[in-house]
Amino acid sequence: MSKTTKIYKDLAPAALVEHTITQGKGKLSTSGALVINTGKFTGRSPKDRFIVKDDITKDTVDWGDINIETDKATFDLLYAEIQEYMAGLDYKYQRDAFACASPKYQLSVRVHSEHPWQSLFAYNMFLRPSEKELESFTPDWEVFAFPSITADSDKHNVRQGNFAIINFTEKKIIIGGTAYTGEIKKGIFSVLNYILPTEKGVFPMHCSANVGAKGDTALFFGLSGTGKTTLSNDPERRLIGDDEHGWATSSVFNFEGGCYAKTIDLSPQKEPQIYKAIKFGAMLENIGFQEDGCTPDYENTEITQNTRVSYPIYHIDNIMYKSRGDLPQNVFFLTCDAFGVLPPISKLTKEQAMYHFMSGYTAKIAGTEEGINEPQATFSACFGAPFLPLHPAKYAELLGQKIDAGSQVGDGKINVWLINTGWTGGSYGVGSRMELGYTRAMIKAALTGALNKVEYKEMPIFGLEVPVSCPDVPNAILNPRSTWPNEEDYDVKAQDLAQRFIKNFEKYAAGSSDAIKAAAPKI
Repeated sequence: MSKTTKIYKDLAPAALVEHTITQGKGKLSTSGALVINTGKFTGRSPKDRFIVKDDITKDTVDWGDINIETDKATFDLLYAEIQEYMAGLDYKYQRDAFACASPKYQLSVRVHSEHPWQSLFAYNMFLRPSEKELESFTPDWEVFAFPSITADSDKHNVRQGNFAIINFTEKKIIIGGTAYTGEIKKGIFSVLNYILPTEKGVFPMHCSANVGAKGDTALFFGLSGTGKTTLSNDPERRLIGDDEHGWATSSVFNFEGGCYAKTIDLSPQKEPQIYKAIKFGAMLENIGFQEDGCTPDYENTEITQNTRVSYPIYHIDNIMYKSRGDLPQNVFFLTCDAFGVLPPISKLTKEQAMYHFMSGYTAKIAGTEEGINEPQATFSACFGAPFLPLHPAKYAELLGQKIDAGSQVGDGKINVWLINTGWTGGSYGVGSRMELGYTRAMIKAALTGALNKVEYKEMPIFGLEVPVSCPDVPNAILNPRSTWPNEEDYDVKAQDLAQRFIKNFEKYAAGSSDAIKAAAPKI
């Protein structure tokens, strides 16, 4: 007699919290948020993320260290083991959801999961269908997330026990050996990064987005530590979303229905909106506690530095209706330049924007990781290399096309800005970190158009246009060279950073246009 597995479909958050607690898989914190532990893996595992190489993907995916190929046989074998495991369970969880807030580009996603808190994560992070929409729901894609299923490196032709495999022909993602929930959301993000550019002409972006009182949209790109979350969470502007968006012909739209924020060193003073959002329905991952065992200790890194919280976007007060906005008027690339070379704000040409977008530069500083004793340049193409199935130049070309098209609509020109939230007056250890108040003032000046009325001077080597003045910002800090005690030392460091840019870009040169390559620093 075959076993019948009970399927808990689309349970409400309260029920999923109850299931998690009664199964001994989590606990409530004093804020009301559910707290869970993802086990061995507290972050994504990029070296164990695969794409099935088949007739659809063989000539389109940018194969290599990021997009690691596997074959249909491997996928089929692991998928069969997941199916067999599912059939033997007493119960499993199913969540039907959407990705993409624009109805025209919406993707229907069904998430099958082993744990109730995985289903809560999917509820928080994806868009939530209405009861009527659920009645006729048919998934475009399915995700199977079952941490108990582990791979054998010899039998399954993978690196180790954990895996995340995307199959574009079957339209399925299988995840095993890891309970880290970010694999679910980033799997679908990778899918959208493939199908939206190739099939829909939409530019997918790893960025945050907000809208001002006059309806003006702004985009914020940046790697970890550059201030993307801090600077896009502006009480004077409404949030579209904090991580993943699409730039279509006439709008910018959120891919998600929630936020997945880092909580390390979180405080009500630093991030009041995120702090306030951590309440019942939110889910905290891998945090430590204070002595009472239930009050979160956001400074605790015993489990991981990558502590996280997921919550539905409606936990934020100041959000954009339906998570959509008009075409952007301002685009910000955020970098934390620990070498102290780049100006605190500069305006980019379209070609420079494409080049810096493909470069995705920031810098790690001493103490952030073991073995780093001095600033280390970090490049992540398009500010999200691990999630890009196509060659980075494809996304850069889309950026250029959108800038051209958007500049012909409404009030005209789309401004692209490079913002350095890192060091001034010298490299890390000598200079000082740019004051947040000044960075906010520069972004405000860009958003209000005040920087359209000032004089600019071209920065040597990098060729960036730097304003000579900015409201509420000392003129002396705008030119980075003049902030250094010894300007010759600055010149040496600028040459060094420029060489790092050029060296990094070598791997993209063959697939890039002459216009993009011409925007490189000149040494």
